[in-house]
Amino acid sequence: MNQQQRLKVLYVSSEVSPFAKTGGLADVAGSLPQALASLGHDVRIVMPKYKLIESPMETRFDFPITVRGRKETAIIREYYLEEKENDVLNVVPVYFIDNYHYFDRENVYCYFDEAERFAFFCRAVLEMLPGLDFKPDVIHCNDWQSGPISVLLKEQYHISPFYRDIATIITIHNLHYQGNYPRECLKLLGLPDDYFHPDKLEFYGDVSFLKAGIVYADLINTVSKTYAREIQAPEFGERMEGLMQSRSNDLYGIVNGINTYEFDPANDPHIAVKYDSGSLDKKVENKYALQRSLKLPVSDSPMVGLVSRLVDQKGLDLVEQIFADFINEDVQFVVLGHGDERYEEFFKEMSLKYPEKMAAHIGFKAPLAQQIYAASDIFLMPSKFEPCGLGQLIGLRYGTLPIVRATGGLADTVVDVNPVSGTGNGFVFKNYSAQDLLDAIKRALCLYRNKDGVWRKLIKTAMESDFSWKAPAEEYVRLYNRALDKNCGKNGAEQ
Repeated sequence: MNQQQRLKVLYVSSEVSPFAKTGGLADVAGSLPQALASLGHDVRIVMPKYKLIESPMETRFDFPITVRGRKETAIIREYYLEEKENDVLNVVPVYFIDNYHYFDRENVYCYFDEAERFAFFCRAVLEMLPGLDFKPDVIHCNDWQSGPISVLLKEQYHISPFYRDIATIITIHNLHYQGNYPRECLKLLGLPDDYFHPDKLEFYGDVSFLKAGIVYADLINTVSKTYAREIQAPEFGERMEGLMQSRSNDLYGIVNGINTYEFDPANDPHIAVKYDSGSLDKKVENKYALQRSLKLPVSDSPMVGLVSRLVDQKGLDLVEQIFADFINEDVQFVVLGHGDERYEEFFKEMSLKYPEKMAAHIGFKAPLAQQIYAASDIFLMPSKFEPCGLGQLIGLRYGTLPIVRATGGLADTVVDVNPVSGTGNGFVFKNYSAQDLLDAIKRALCLYRNKDGVWRKLIKTAMESDFSWKAPAEEYVRLYNRALDKNCGKNGAEQ
């Protein structure tokens, strides 16, 4: 298919920023469709209408869906995302699937009937399309919550001419989350027992919603090239490495971008002093402002920031192990995040023990996160695994050099600093080792002392790099075209 042909894309996500967000998926779902629209494609988003979403919406229509022998109503509502780029306004329609029984709840996830909620959502996505008079060329699914769309489309809806030529891709944002449920959940999808088979949806005695997407989508991608390789090996394969190997010819990696309008130190309304690569002297004013706000001593000591979910994946056990050595350096440490009680309590206790050197805020506040990115000199991200990671990209955008482990998207986006040549954009360690993390921190702190020389050059280079969605969006267009060609070949062979 011609690269320049205008594509119609339905982007399916269980969360989309700014409407509902629990993690990086929402950021991607709120930014990538707009980048695709800026390339001239007809892109539309669909997500559940959770109780917390209060945006004004137009009600389009409703229809019944049978679940467990009863009728549930799917109400289709519509709003939009807007973004202005070079005086051109990009408008992306967002469809919300509303249902009081499934989505009028306080939180987004973690309910006893999760399989039923998202089985309903997946079928409603397909059922709404004729009523919208919108036939996408490609349905772009994301993670396990929309995984069943591919099997429903290919095994049930393909008999209708309206659906027959629609291609599907699925993006795996984190293979750890798979949507695995008891065998009887197969009935929620309206599929017979013969789909409970290792070649189909069965996965170690359960039905896997993510596997449904991986097996039946035309193409699969992850959010970095390194992660696409890593998940084909046992260390990162989450018991799906054999499946990923079997589809390796259809597996791609595309590194995420970030919303460079939202994350822009030259125009960020949340930070104390705006700056860019041509006014780096102003960056330190943000450190002084945050120090005053957090009641830390106002000084030029290097500030290390950590903005993260507080979970094992993020390498926080390594931080625990080296904490005494780390905090005894000439350093200030600022933490923002929430997650496992173990890490929440650890960081709270350490901030009480070292009030002159550390501040911890348990929870998440977007304005505070951006203040930390702007104020910090170094950003800590020693992940055990990281499919892509956005924190290191945001840090670089704000001239805050990351310390990362060489895994997943961190390996694809952060290049280890060479202090002699002044090349690189961060500090990288390979082994998942507390000592290696401490060595990387000490390298960064040593180089910081030369901040008017090499350090300043590194910051300037980082801030002038392109972390936007433009290049990734172009890669996704090529992926959509491959999916269409593959789906066309399948249909041609069936006829």
